[in-house]
Amino acid sequence: MLKRVHFSPSALPFLLVFPQIAITLVFFIWPASQALYQSMLVEDAFGLSTQFVWFQNFEELFSDPLYWEAFERTFIFSFLVAFTAMAFALLLAVMADRVIKGSGVYRTLLIWPYAVAPAAAGALWFFMFNPSLGILPYLLSFIGYDWNHKINGNEAMALVILSAAWKQIAYNFLFFLAGLQSIPKSLIEAAAIDGAGPGRRFWTIMFPLLSPTTFFLLVVNVVYAFFETFGIIDALTAGGPANSTQILVYKVYNDGFVGLDLGGSAAQSVVLMAIVVALTIVQFRFIEKKVSYQ
Repeated sequence: MLKRVHFSPSALPFLLVFPQIAITLVFFIWPASQALYQSMLVEDAFGLSTQFVWFQNFEELFSDPLYWEAFERTFIFSFLVAFTAMAFALLLAVMADRVIKGSGVYRTLLIWPYAVAPAAAGALWFFMFNPSLGILPYLLSFIGYDWNHKINGNEAMALVILSAAWKQIAYNFLFFLAGLQSIPKSLIEAAAIDGAGPGRRFWTIMFPLLSPTTFFLLVVNVVYAFFETFGIIDALTAGGPANSTQILVYKVYNDGFVGLDLGGSAAQSVVLMAIVVALTIVQFRFIEKKVSYQ
């Protein structure tokens, strides 16, 4: 019979978790509670008068057709950014896993883009695709394509999706490569001996074993697309042309700091936070069931 072990009361566990609790309170709970409070206020443009209006900001928000357009645009943008970033990262990780000579240099070069700040990444893509100065519009002109994302909303959206996905590929690449290298080589060699080709080995052995990594990256990439792409959009298109690249996080900034609608902007931030929490719960509730941790 196992003997039960009892620990005497100690303050050490509380001291160890205190930094994490303090950071959560200061950087999440307090700002979130302030945003919820601000969402029920209406202030004048100079902040001299404030009126408590309960849920009036939310009612006006949900009756605004421009908000619903940004809502739909955000989901399309987030899905395409997450899918593109994860698909290219997985392809590069599979290729890098096979490299023998110079693999360290190859992997380092693929990781570098993650160190680029979002605003700097946006500026880089802005110069490459600038209709007047960019090299890529110049090359596209040789095949008869006139690129100008400043007046074409579809081209502007394609540009912000590509740049946002490019920024995230390096992060996904690191996790996929680590996941591939943790797969026992004996499994792959046994499948090869049984006659399975590279494609069959990947889809029947490697990809199922990568499901925990894929699920984790799916959650991270969706959150990234919702919240962390503001700098790229601001540097590339500033939400234009004609709001064609204005997703929810950019609309929060635009309405709050440009339009000075602080209550409406706070209401949007509360809705955005609720969407991301709901998406994360859905992913853990339904998609995680298909993940194998063995």
